[in-house]
Amino acid sequence: MDTFFKISERGSTLGREVRGGVVTFFTMAYIIVLNPIILSGAADAEGNALGDFATIAATTALIAGLLSILMGLVANFPLALAAGLGLNAFVTYSIASQMTWGDAMGLVVIEGLIILVLVLTGFREAVFKAVPTQLKVAISVGIGLFIALIGLVDSGFVRRTGTGPVPVELGSGGTLVGWPVLVFVLGLTLMIVLYVRNVKGAILIGIVAATALAILIESLGKLGSSVDNPRGWNLNVPALPDGVVDVPDFSLLGQFNLLGSWESAGVVTVTLLIFTLLLADFFDTMGTMTAIGAEAGLLDEKGNPPNIKRILVVDSIGAAAGGAAAVSSNTSYIESASGVAEGARTGLASVVTGVLFLLATIFSPVVAVIPNEAAVPALVLVGFLMMQQVKNIDWDDLEIAIPAFLTIALMPFTYSISAGIGAGFIAYTLIKLARGKAALVHPLMWVVAALFVAYFAIEPIRVLLT
Repeated sequence: MDTFFKISERGSTLGREVRGGVVTFFTMAYIIVLNPIILSGAADAEGNALGDFATIAATTALIAGLLSILMGLVANFPLALAAGLGLNAFVTYSIASQMTWGDAMGLVVIEGLIILVLVLTGFREAVFKAVPTQLKVAISVGIGLFIALIGLVDSGFVRRTGTGPVPVELGSGGTLVGWPVLVFVLGLTLMIVLYVRNVKGAILIGIVAATALAILIESLGKLGSSVDNPRGWNLNVPALPDGVVDVPDFSLLGQFNLLGSWESAGVVTVTLLIFTLLLADFFDTMGTMTAIGAEAGLLDEKGNPPNIKRILVVDSIGAAAGGAAAVSSNTSYIESASGVAEGARTGLASVVTGVLFLLATIFSPVVAVIPNEAAVPALVLVGFLMMQQVKNIDWDDLEIAIPAFLTIALMPFTYSISAGIGAGFIAYTLIKLARGKAALVHPLMWVVAALFVAYFAIEPIRVLLT
């Protein structure tokens, strides 16, 4: 084992690798809860749900476990994978709303296969250079705000007014109402306190503690679902399960359709959706593996981690595998840095993390107990973590500041990730053109900007053609 994983060669020990893998699992295990929260948060174009909460949770853990183990064995790098936050929101709110869930997951598979081809052909670097770095940062920041808004709305902390010129408000009538909102507030407060005190697994601890409080409140108050009571629970009604362990349901595996979306949504729309998925998945991974490599002291003199091609191949497989399992694109997690901070330096840590994810599949009844209000505080905290990147944008440079602003603002304001990205791309190319710097824009950016123009004008174009 020492020879295979090069544990001693990288200055680590078996104990440090195991400890690092465990810490990484507890740091990112919240995805077992949050992925079902997001994927079950909306219906597809035909009004159908993806699946029940426990099934999505079990499949999410299964794919995360298998891919993390694969990363450890193939790439020997302390990097774990799971369903990507931001990516799952995009699939749910921007893709599935225009087609069936099977068609949407088919697009995720296609995107993963495209990235795999780009890795194997060496073309990934060329595409990476096409989009300005600071615009990529803006995309991540915008997704962070979008995720935070989802958490605030799903918890009842922010609600739609339904009347008047103001679309949303604090609670109901400008005040916070109901015990479930209190669970959200206390859960978020606990997470923040634990996080600022550098407590490992702060998000997971916060979810567990808030869930325990929710179970107690429900047992005393019998609030029930918000369908029958505006002050009730938004999604799951917290109650102790009949059992802790159950045979996991993996019926979502294979629930995807590669070609159905092209007919239901149209070539232009599908092309833009695939490219948007590719952007979000494509660039985050390269930044993540570089950051993890730097934290672990594994980068070479050119700033490249070891086995870079193998890392990217496994990550690309993760995107396709997540779609094939109908749990959204899986990607590398920056939370792996927590395991590296505990001493992880090799792929053995990823194997440990993966094994723990596989064990989590049999505890799906426990996951189903967790109410929305206990889980979505993590969305707000993760939104903050993604927002921190905003400092890497030069706000004095109008050529990048205005496109970045539009990208960041329009994602939450339009409740659409693709709308924000499209507005940013179009603004970037137009401003360069207005300043006589069109030649400095990568040709691919012009193509994508043109596609986004068609995307925004798709309805007038359809009317003209018909």
